[in-house]
Amino acid sequence: MADSQLESANFIYMVIGIDASRANLKYKTGTEWYSFNLIKNFAELDQTNTYWLYLNRAPAPELIAAISSNTNFSFKVLYWPFQAFWTLGRLTLEMLWHSPDVLFVPAHTLPLFSPRKTVNTIHDIAFEYDKTLYRSLKVKTDKAALRPLIDWLVHFITLGHYRSGSVDYLDWSTSFALRHAKKIIAVSEITKQDLLQSYPEARAEKIRVIHNGFNDELYHPVDDEQKITEVLNKYDLDRQYLLYVGRLERKKNTAALVEAFALWKENNPDSNLKLLLVGNAGFGFDEINYIIEEFNLSKEVLMPGWVSAVDLPYIVAAAKAFISPSRYEGFGITLLESLACGVPTAVSNLPVFKEVAGDAVLYFDQNDKKSMVMAIDRVVNDEGLRQELKTKGLARAHQFSWRKCASETKDLLTSL
Repeated sequence: MADSQLESANFIYMVIGIDASRANLKYKTGTEWYSFNLIKNFAELDQTNTYWLYLNRAPAPELIAAISSNTNFSFKVLYWPFQAFWTLGRLTLEMLWHSPDVLFVPAHTLPLFSPRKTVNTIHDIAFEYDKTLYRSLKVKTDKAALRPLIDWLVHFITLGHYRSGSVDYLDWSTSFALRHAKKIIAVSEITKQDLLQSYPEARAEKIRVIHNGFNDELYHPVDDEQKITEVLNKYDLDRQYLLYVGRLERKKNTAALVEAFALWKENNPDSNLKLLLVGNAGFGFDEINYIIEEFNLSKEVLMPGWVSAVDLPYIVAAAKAFISPSRYEGFGITLLESLACGVPTAVSNLPVFKEVAGDAVLYFDQNDKKSMVMAIDRVVNDEGLRQELKTKGLARAHQFSWRKCASETKDLLTSL
């Protein structure tokens, strides 16, 4: 353990270690932005404690800038020769050799050994709801020849219970975290209840709900028409688009959205509205392409891929409406971002979306194409509803922030 708990003037100074490997990735989605924004806000909020940020490669300029104002933060780059199992391998060794007072792991995979005071965030257990999808995915490795060895190692370490499929790895790592972490952070009440219902080892008193936030410095109503035009021109867009942000995959129900949009276009042939899908391709992307070809939508459905964090807020703010047809979510950061920009929003009627958005969005049945088509029509064409959603959305978004999330998380870490 770090010999760091020195009491002075009624303060206890701690060394808090953070697995910052996700925050250091160039292309960030939900978990990566969660990690990055908490670290950034910790640096602004806490001038008392020492923070060690564990990385598997040299820190990116963006991450360096995020902590530059706080000299109590430092990087510990732990090199590892393999793409896979850095947390279970190299970070485990570091915890054995030189562990902090408290370890915070923002994603749900813990090292095999960690301090007694370890806090782990579990974002969702989507793999429990679509095992067919996750069984088809494998834990990543940069050397195909290592696949049989990795499969054998996972099988050996877990005493024959698991292989190296993603569903096995995620299930095991979630169970391991629930058993070994001092505290678990669930990003929503729904995620907490999912854990309690799916894992006998989960204990309610051990799980703390701390909602995610969003970057309110970037996501807000935008009046700078020149900047909006500049960004839209960069991606060859006009302002008539229905926006989706997220991975283009089966879990997110993106193919169903494309089909619903095709049906809506059949009913509105004179509309110049486009469907803009922002995000990288995921499992089931071929289904999206098939529907685009079947309905001849190559000019109606736009897919620019991943969009930078600098440009995305302007694309969100300029959208005619925002839609999320997901089958399962642990929270919904992109939903908050659209509300914060004052964009009328329609989402699937998931309990977690109701927890986050309340009555500030239009809900539809994600398993019913007609329901989705009707939602598209209302959120695009019903001006009274659009104004109501805009007003309610702005008020709702103000209840969440990364500063609030980081403050509650810091208080939990320092209370152990």
